[in-house]
Parts: sequence; structure tokens; C-alpha cells
Amino acid sequence: MTTDAVQIIARGPRAVAEAAAEAIDADPMLESATYSILEEDEDHDVWRIDAFPTSDDEVDGLTKTLSAYPELKVLVEKLADADWLAMALSGLPPVRAGRFFVYGAHDKGRAPVNAVNLRIEAGAAFGTGHHGTTVGCLQAYHDLLKAHRYERVLDVGAGTGVLAIAAARTGTPIAVGTDIDAPSVRIAGENALLNKAKVRFLHASGLGHASVREKAPYDLVFANILAPPLVALSHDIKLALRPGGVAILSGLLRTQERRVLAAYRSKGFTLVRRIHRDAWATLVIKRN
Repeated sequence: MTTDAVQIIARGPRAVAEAAAEAIDADPMLESATYSILEEDEDHDVWRIDAFPTSDDEVDGLTKTLSAYPELKVLVEKLADADWLAMALSGLPPVRAGRFFVYGAHDKGRAPVNAVNLRIEAGAAFGTGHHGTTVGCLQAYHDLLKAHRYERVLDVGAGTGVLAIAAARTGTPIAVGTDIDAPSVRIAGENALLNKAKVRFLHASGLGHASVREKAPYDLVFANILAPPLVALSHDIKLALRPGGVAILSGLLRTQERRVLAAYRSKGFTLVRRIHRDAWATLVIKRN
């Protein structure tokens, strides 16, 4: 952990901010770094990157990467001595994505009766439901549910487990989630209990775990990760899906769509739909 909790903020034109975000994604030393990118001022083309490093190495790596772009104004701000993650989450409003309503303990009383309410506590895991990629996945899944039900769902890189839990809460009898981060697997399991959702979460890298293969083929695969692992896992995701099965891919910038989509088209997938939210993209694809 860092000696002092800090937040790194970078502001600049969209093209520069997106290039910097791609540089963060491409750096293996920053694989676990948490950041967001959004449009701050549409009239003046100001985009903002917010990064929350959890180690001194991440502070150094993020600062070096962002400072390599002269058009970005980079600030490193010390946060007050407090549980800043919990404090930040307490200020986040609940999220509505189609039939899904994602909220934290601080908004328990605001859950509507006409929604699939998902209480998600982040802890040390990624994926509160507020990020544009998670919202895109939930919206895409909501739209798919209008025509189909999915018997077997796999969530690769589950984080807090929100997507696998959403599947279980909408009638999927076999829902499996994986993550390479052991604390995330524990937190996802706790969230499943909070939501009375039957999901099995596994500590696994990729799709090679025996328990993942045992439940295949899947009708739907969520993969809300990053562009490079999405490309690397394209063959494995194809093998995990039944013919005609659907994958919802996210965690990628709009500028990375072409590269990710090309990898899946080469494996016999067809694009069904794309969803854009801020600088992020979600792709719905179908295995032929």
C-alpha cells in the first residue's frame, strides 16, 4: 500500500486522454491499476482520467505514463487519512441499467420495487456497477433477456460478481464467475450471499479451470476485462460457448473496438450490437 492515499487526476483533449488510457492498459506493471476516463467539459473538449493507486509502484508508474503526454495536466492529490474508498463509494448514487438497480448499503432504502435490485459492496474488488463498462454489460444483458433466457452463464473477470449475480437473479440456474484476484473472489461470494444468488465464484486465470470446463458449453459469457486479455482469450471464449451462444465483451475503449472485434470475427463471431458510454465500449457478439 502507499504510505499516503493519493488520487491522480489528468485532464486534456479526448484523443490525448484516450491514448494515455491505452498506455496504462498496455503496461503490465499497471495491470491492476484502477482508473476511470470520462468527458468533463464537452464544449471545450476536456476529458479527465482519475486513478487511485494502491501502491508506491502504481503511483510512480501512473505518474510517469500520464506525464509522458504534455497536453495532459496531471495532478497528484493526497487524500485525507480515512477509509477513502468507503468514503468515495458512500457518495456514489445508485445505478439503473434496464431492469437492474445497483446500490450500496448506504442506499438500501432507495431500492425500487419494480427492479432487479442488486446490492453490491466493493471492498477491495473492482466493479461497483458505476463504471461505464459494467453499466454497458447490464444494459446489453437486459436487452437480451427480452427475447431469451440463459441456462448457463460464465462471467470472466467477475470482480465484485455483479454480472454473474445479475444472471442468477434473472433465472439462470448455472452461473459461474472467475477472477485472478483472490480477494475479489471472496468479495463476490459475499455479494452473492447478500443477494441470495446461487453463483459459484472461482479463483482462476483464463477459462482453463476444471470447474469452468465442467459446466461448458455456456449460453452466454460476460468478459468485462481489458482489451489485451479480451484478444488473448478469443479462442477460449469461443470454445466455452455453444454454437449460437452470445458473449458480452467490455472493459475496452472505443478506440480499441476494431482490434478486439477483428480478433473475434476471425474466430467466427458476428457483431450483434455495440454500446458506448463515455469513452468506453461494450460489444455484444454471437458465435456462428
